[in-house]
Amino acid sequence: FDGRTPDEMMKVIKEYGAWAAKMRKEKRFAGGEKLTDDGGKVLRAKGGKIVVTDGPYAESKEIVGGYFAIKAKDYKEACKIARECPHLKYGGRIEVRQVHEL
Repeated sequence: FDGRTPDEMMKVIKEYGAWAAKMRKEKRFAGGEKLTDDGGKVLRAKGGKIVVTDGPYAESKEIVGGYFAIKAKDYKEACKIARECPHLKYGGRIEVRQVHEL
């Protein structure tokens, strides 16, 4: 989204908001947030201790910028729903993952 004017960014934000509102109306929205632009932290067990480091350091095109959690009966339905997300319109990539309920 680099190089877009504030007005262009507002248009994009409104598109995402409209898509999220549609998911809420259809009772499919289960959550979602934009993540901050920092790299976060990574925790690993090493030598019996927990080590915390900065990262992960992925290529910038692979950074997760946020997420939507939606309700769908299976992957097929989830992919169908995800096709309507404006993220694809702007060259983004969507990963569809299943949440393991405990």
